[in-house]
Amino acid sequence: MEERKKRRMMCRWALDVLVDGFSGVLLAAAIYSFAIPAGFPMSGVSGLALIVYRLFGIPVGTMTILLNIPIALACYHTLGRHFYLRSVKTVLITSTIMNVLGPRLPAYRGELLLAAICAGVLCGIGYGIVFMRGSSTGGFDFIIMTVRHYKPHLSVGRIALVQDAVVIGAGATLLGSVDAAIYGWILAYLYSRVMDKLLYGGGGKLTMIITDFPREMVHAVDEIAGRGATILKATGGYSGADKQVVLCASNNKEMYAIRKRAHEVDPGAFVIIVESNEVIGEGFLAPSEG
Repeated sequence: MEERKKRRMMCRWALDVLVDGFSGVLLAAAIYSFAIPAGFPMSGVSGLALIVYRLFGIPVGTMTILLNIPIALACYHTLGRHFYLRSVKTVLITSTIMNVLGPRLPAYRGELLLAAICAGVLCGIGYGIVFMRGSSTGGFDFIIMTVRHYKPHLSVGRIALVQDAVVIGAGATLLGSVDAAIYGWILAYLYSRVMDKLLYGGGGKLTMIITDFPREMVHAVDEIAGRGATILKATGGYSGADKQVVLCASNNKEMYAIRKRAHEVDPGAFVIIVESNEVIGEGFLAPSEG
């Protein structure tokens, strides 16, 4: 059993490293192939690092690591040791790849709108797949997760869009171009939408778990999604036996984790998953948005 657990952890770690590496390639392409040649202001810590790069020529990856240090220290207590260490690993891998690979990538010199679209989509996928693995690329991601800790109804993409608008505005001011700001905001909007699509899917899911271990199942849902679930009393139509149904709302990413954990907690659990067009409440849409 211990050997199997160790092997599983090694496989998970290897997959995390591969995802971090792939994310680094996507982010390097977004910044060096599209954003820098087009003169776009970028978002997040990458955007600040790009401003420094244009002013002083310091590599984006190196500056990203330096800017991450004070932000990481400030957010450490809220985010916890496990998330922090995973993020440090991701920062080192993605930043190294950006430094090494980025300057060697071909620069796109075509339509500015196409460059903004490509950069936004690549950033959204690059950051999104890292978040899906329970990590982050540090910097403003730490701030995003800290805000999410206190305001769980706000989506990752929405928080990113607000803070990125400020950084892009600063970058556009440096460049002295209104067009650069507009393209930068298009980039940030696409990045936030693609990331939210990856993390949350098109809508919510409603999961019903018929189980003999309802309390353990509720605890599992809380560990995965950070929210409660409802226990319903039911009666088996054929057997007439009393049953317990755990009802929980989740996004697409959480749904897969909940489904897997449900059968770990109770191998005989009966799991029903249905689409939910709209979920209003903590962790989803705020009541005023519904």
